[in-house]
Amino acid sequence: MIRRILMTLILAALATPWVYAADAADEDSVAVQAAREKWVKNKGYKVYYTKKFDLSDLPHYKPEQKVSGTIRMWGSNYFADSPLADYWIQEFQKYQPDVKFDLHLKTTLHAIPGLIFGMSDIGPMGRQITWDELLSYQRERNHLPVGIVAVTGSYDVSGWNPPIGVYLHKDNPLSKLSLQQLDGIFGAQRSGAWRDLVWDKSLGRGPEKNIRTWGQLGLTGEWANKPIHVYGYNLQFHFPQEIESRAFGGVSGKWNENLIEYDNLAQPDGSFKLAGQLMLEDLAKDPYGIAYCAGGNAWLTPQIKSIALSVKTGDPAYELTLENVRERKYPMYADVFFYIDRDPKKPVDPKVKEFLRYILSSEGQTQVMRDGKYLPLTAETVRAQLKLLE
Repeated sequence: MIRRILMTLILAALATPWVYAADAADEDSVAVQAAREKWVKNKGYKVYYTKKFDLSDLPHYKPEQKVSGTIRMWGSNYFADSPLADYWIQEFQKYQPDVKFDLHLKTTLHAIPGLIFGMSDIGPMGRQITWDELLSYQRERNHLPVGIVAVTGSYDVSGWNPPIGVYLHKDNPLSKLSLQQLDGIFGAQRSGAWRDLVWDKSLGRGPEKNIRTWGQLGLTGEWANKPIHVYGYNLQFHFPQEIESRAFGGVSGKWNENLIEYDNLAQPDGSFKLAGQLMLEDLAKDPYGIAYCAGGNAWLTPQIKSIALSVKTGDPAYELTLENVRERKYPMYADVFFYIDRDPKKPVDPKVKEFLRYILSSEGQTQVMRDGKYLPLTAETVRAQLKLLE
């Protein structure tokens, strides 16, 4: 009897810390998400950009046919946390009054599952589609979804898909880098990389292309043998995929072994600090650091600087500016996709096609400017998206 009582007490004592630890972790996670939601809503109805881009080279929306029915949209919350979705719907219904909308815009994570299981017609996504999402889609549908670029990401509004900027300490003499060099700095030896669902061995490379000191980038004197301190997002974020797909050539998961990773942080007062802000604060204290950060120009201080980027070493490099992002000259601009399910043997659902044609028109992109966070598409990009609908 005594032994049973003692065992019960011991088990209770052992169990208690684990219960509290789990509860604390759960509360921390909930606190971060609550702080994020408040942060997003505070920004959603602000107009950040008032510049009026010339959209005269975009096609006007002219209905190809009258359509009716309900368009269901599951995906990115940023279209509902701002007035943009309402702007689009209200004007589109002037042309197509018999089309209704059912919006379930909570998170990008719902976009692809909503299409897979027939819950939605359009899946807005604020990032590239992942390997897991592609595979899941193919297993269920026997084809891949079609991603239509609906807008260009913002210049510096965090949450609204700002571009990836590359940042150095102010004392670093470099002013530009190429995506090839970013591969050497942030990447590692690899045997291949994924392009969609194809493992491409041609994207592999050896350790001789690793760049680990500033001297390998041409710096001399006291900089030559100094190690490069690499700052970035933790690899559970989706921003690393932007670096992988554009600098590494495909999704690989092989990163610099010394990468310092960051996550979002809820403050004691309930405010919210993004991972990018935290890494730039540390970079400001580290002359030998380099960081890649989405929307980092919003947190520039005198101690850090953004640098120009080119695709290949020796090509023209472009600064991270509003105009260069909108014109897609800066190579790390962000695409924002509206995914649809399209059987390759069948045409696009007429009502979905008409709505996407409207979004890709000068009228639809004017509403993007009115909202003042995302950036309107270029004519070249619009033409390429319209071809995907044919």
